[in-house]
Amino acid sequence: MHVFFPKLVLIFFTAFGIMIGATLMGSLAALLMKEPPVATMLSLAKEIKIWAIVAAIGGSFSTFEILESGIFQGDLKAMVKQFFFILSSFSGTHLGYFVVVNLTGGKN
Repeated sequence: MHVFFPKLVLIFFTAFGIMIGATLMGSLAALLMKEPPVATMLSLAKEIKIWAIVAAIGGSFSTFEILESGIFQGDLKAMVKQFFFILSSFSGTHLGYFVVVNLTGGKN
């Protein structure tokens, strides 16, 4: 148990950081190219959500392998852990998206 919760928090903040960092760097690139940075931030926030989730949990293949072993080998504990890791990643990504939308004054 002592490894599970730190990893859960790490995944959450990694997903959150990917969302915030990608949108901020994208808006900087838009500013350099004389494009509207706020619109770019909103667009990137919508487009990068799934990639932030996948990147935060360490790629999709290992997750699918663990889920497969849980289903076919009956390892329920591994499946539950992966579910919480995916949920943590989704939560961090959604919070990052929510922050970007509120900072830019945009709408979901």
